[in-house]
Amino acid sequence: MDRHEHARLDALQRDPYPHYARARRGEGLTFVPELDAWLVARDADVREVLRRPEAFSSANALRPDVIPGPAVLAELGSGFGGRPVVVTSDGPQHQRLRAPIVHGLSAARVAAVLPYATERATALVEAFAARGRAELMGEYAMLLPGDVIGRLIGLDLVDVPVAVRGGHRAEELLFRPLEEPEQIAAARDVVTMQQLLDTYLRARRARPRDDLCTALLTALAPGTGELTLEERHELVAHLQNFLLAGHLTTTAQIGTTVLHLLRHRTQWELLCEKPELIPAAIEEAVRYDTALQGFRRITTRPVLLSGTELPTGAAVFVAFGSANRDARRHERPDAFDITRPPSRHLSFGHGAHSCPGANLAREQLHLTLHLLTTHLPGLRLATPDTPVQMRPTLIHRSPEVLEVVW
Repeated sequence: MDRHEHARLDALQRDPYPHYARARRGEGLTFVPELDAWLVARDADVREVLRRPEAFSSANALRPDVIPGPAVLAELGSGFGGRPVVVTSDGPQHQRLRAPIVHGLSAARVAAVLPYATERATALVEAFAARGRAELMGEYAMLLPGDVIGRLIGLDLVDVPVAVRGGHRAEELLFRPLEEPEQIAAARDVVTMQQLLDTYLRARRARPRDDLCTALLTALAPGTGELTLEERHELVAHLQNFLLAGHLTTTAQIGTTVLHLLRHRTQWELLCEKPELIPAAIEEAVRYDTALQGFRRITTRPVLLSGTELPTGAAVFVAFGSANRDARRHERPDAFDITRPPSRHLSFGHGAHSCPGANLAREQLHLTLHLLTTHLPGLRLATPDTPVQMRPTLIHRSPEVLEVVW
């Protein structure tokens, strides 16, 4: 991909909604060169793809926008992972990898971590509340979800920043065009995270605890003997994917949710006046501008979708964000309205690959909105007339920075 192609991809990722609207109006599917994939934009078509994992494989779900060079691959080779994970698996393998995550994110386990989440969120807000100004992404949104998912996994608080940094660097490495020296630096941060996770896995093998790290070990590598190298690679890959999914998406959704509430001032004031609307505000925010805009799929056989004939091996981008703006499903889809009646959006997926962490994400969003509306009802964008730059990604869409005052 050359510089001009990167620029076009950046523009699409920073604001994909005009592209989605054109694709929904057109006949059949639209091929998008910037994505090198057919765009699945309508709600009904997205649901059909997600209901047919046997025809639309997840093997390419995390295909990078940027292919790392040999020096970067060599750096990554000194770490762990590189094995299929839950979002890139199908059939029995997907079920095997998903089961311990579903168990680890049960209602009881989510409820058990909420007091800790409340403590951490309150401390973060109190750290800047008296100042009258904050950069909400760096001072809150990029911190709380990592602390919470680290707690579930069983990480010591002191190790969470290393794991969170590795997650952000993995995303940069795969989805952003970096110069080679920066790619190598990012790869080293990813390897450091992998080595940390491997240390925890081996420690839990010797001394099990009541945490997700131990649960993954028990489910995927039963026994008490020393882990084989292959088991360590698979477990690190799986734990890394869970860690990244657990904090990157929630971080992004916190930022995007607060952004749209503050952009729509009357909605924010209504929420402060009627906190019972918080659950509805969360559903509307994730429908209106979901952090996870979509995933790739690849056809395993010739398929006819929306009148378009797709051969075996065709790449499609399944756009949850577009389906959530489809007027066939949602009335006034481009309006942000927290009083909207409940509707079946696709922000947390659908079918076999639906997000097992949806309730944990919702709880953190609820906690965030409760704290901000209670303690900082005068919260507003620092520069309301200046457009907020969105990060160029369709995986964890969020503001680059979110400067707020009160």
